[in-house]
Amino acid sequence: MELFRLGISEALDLLDKGEISSRDILDSLYSRIEAVDDRVRAFISLTRDRAYDRMEDLKGSEKRGLLSGIPLAIKDNLCIKGIETTCASKILKGFIPPYESSVTERLLQNGYILLGKTNLDEFAMGSSTENSGYFVTHNPWDLDRVPGGSSGGSAAAVAADECLGALGSDTGGSIRQPAAFCGVVGFKPTYGRVSRYGLVAFASSLDQIGPITKNVKDSALLLNVISGHDPRDSTSVPVEVPDFTAGLGREIRGLKVGVPKEYFIEGLDPEVEQGIKTAIGVLERLGAEIVEVSLPHTGYAVAAYYILATSEASSNLARFDGVKYGFRADGKDLIDMYMETRAQGFGPEVKRRIMLGTYALSAGYYDAYYKKAQQVRTLIKTDFEEAFKEVDVIVTPTSPTAAFKIGDKVSDPLQMYLSDIFTISVNLAGVPALSSPCGYTSEGLPVGLQVIGKHFDEETVLRVSYAYEQSTDWHKKRPGL
Repeated sequence: MELFRLGISEALDLLDKGEISSRDILDSLYSRIEAVDDRVRAFISLTRDRAYDRMEDLKGSEKRGLLSGIPLAIKDNLCIKGIETTCASKILKGFIPPYESSVTERLLQNGYILLGKTNLDEFAMGSSTENSGYFVTHNPWDLDRVPGGSSGGSAAAVAADECLGALGSDTGGSIRQPAAFCGVVGFKPTYGRVSRYGLVAFASSLDQIGPITKNVKDSALLLNVISGHDPRDSTSVPVEVPDFTAGLGREIRGLKVGVPKEYFIEGLDPEVEQGIKTAIGVLERLGAEIVEVSLPHTGYAVAAYYILATSEASSNLARFDGVKYGFRADGKDLIDMYMETRAQGFGPEVKRRIMLGTYALSAGYYDAYYKKAQQVRTLIKTDFEEAFKEVDVIVTPTSPTAAFKIGDKVSDPLQMYLSDIFTISVNLAGVPALSSPCGYTSEGLPVGLQVIGKHFDEETVLRVSYAYEQSTDWHKKRPGL
């Protein structure tokens, strides 16, 4: 048995039965990484020695957590105590956090083992992982194509069987879009469901941490562990965390599934559209009632997002000045040192977004741009609230196309930004959404189905996604690396 092909719940089952050990899984995964990661380039760093030490510590522990002995990969914008955290940026080269992020702390309490840190677009700004300050990650289904972004390293690692599961972050689609491109499951929970403490901030009112896994059940399992109120995060919401695996397997007969007309537009790849429509047919056969809904302000989402997200980025990234941590350039005086550090440390996409955000927040433009974008955000949130009065979930394509070729859009920022057109509204509204595979194009590239739910109703999103997954075989396909 090739243990690296296991999902989290399958591995837990075999570990509980004593048929395999954590060492067996670790050996298998590190051998797999050695075999394929020179082509995929999913990992920024590996923590092999720490992983085996952790495995030995867990052997002697009487208390077993929900993930005891399970190796996972973590996106390199989540702080892990004692492990370099770079956000794939040269400005954070050498930064070793003195503290643990809340989500990885919860994973530790439940017995996980860190495999390594995964690549991303610098500071999570991008849709292709081409904006990494270090190297480009490749899509395991076609090594000439992007894995999506910004959590491209995590999605590629899961798809290439280099880990059993991973964590990513999602600001405008950064978990769901790479999950769609790589043929895996990516889940962005409700804003406030999962603590952001220890996540290096890009846009604080939009960022949310979530799982990337091989199947829906594994996503529910990871969500059980990482969810919950955290007093260290002022945006963490004190709501009860249900058992997200409990509703899996319940039939969806009678549920109302909304299909927004604004998502089936010009520019949607015909093969992607066909895959989504076929998936909607499957949900209908399972007893769901399909209802057309309208999200009328969808067309304004990209413009509003790129004002709000860049404004918050401009503010958040002001702290990287070469004084406190990370890279520092030489300068003839303090101001020159600041300027040289930021000029040399930040990549072109990060600089572009800082400048856009600084402009939008500047005197004389604040009301025209930032304030107006916030008003549009409220309208988009209201669109979802109105639609959810009629339906239980909404289904859409995750991305308008399958994975594109490396280099195709990197010189055209607007085309790149439009890659997130179907995911951005979810972040602006703060609702949960999951992407799972629903077919393949004629070139053998995965297509993603997005299921969107009401605030804090992750259970219904998981229930519908699981019912669809169990009625198809798309999640069982693996790239032929």
